Amino acid sequence: MDTKLTLKLKDDSISRAKKYVSSIGTSLSAIVEDFFDGLTLQQQEGEFKYSPLVNELSGIIQLDENYDYKADYASYLDQKYE
Repeated sequence: MDTKLTLKLKDDSISRAKKYVSSIGTSLSAIVEDFFDGLTLQQQEGEFKYSPLVNELSGIIQLDENYDYKADYASYLDQKYE
């Protein structure tokens, strides 16, 4: 069952959104529904699902088992703010 939802948004946001959906051939309602489904369905399943892009990129970088990322980051910050 479809139900009407009223959203209050800035005019320029609505204009950009309408332009975007017309360029990809879908409706603004479908985009908003997909967005809310993505937020809420992940919570219902009790497990967070990453986006396809994040899934594609995960595992690309292989680090040593004893790599200390905190020390590396601290060193980076030391150099940056010398």
